[in-house]
Amino acid sequence: MMFKMMMCKEATHLMSRQLDVPLTFQEKLSLKLHLAMCAACTQCNQQFYLLHQTGKHYERLIEEGAGELPAKGGDGS
Repeated sequence: MMFKMMMCKEATHLMSRQLDVPLTFQEKLSLKLHLAMCAACTQCNQQFYLLHQTGKHYERLIEEGAGELPAKGGDGS
């Protein structure tokens, strides 16, 4: 079996998808190898994770009624 290096575009697709659904073993392995060699994608993966966690946290606040959206206009009205 010949190993084909994953391109960054495919890696970012998998990074995003793994936040919502489990990846296959092959996808996980390919992504892990890519991240070991690509600093830009490693940083992108960290940012995806942070954005995902922030969104989940804000969603929980809204569900609890503690995170109301700010009023339009920016003057508190």
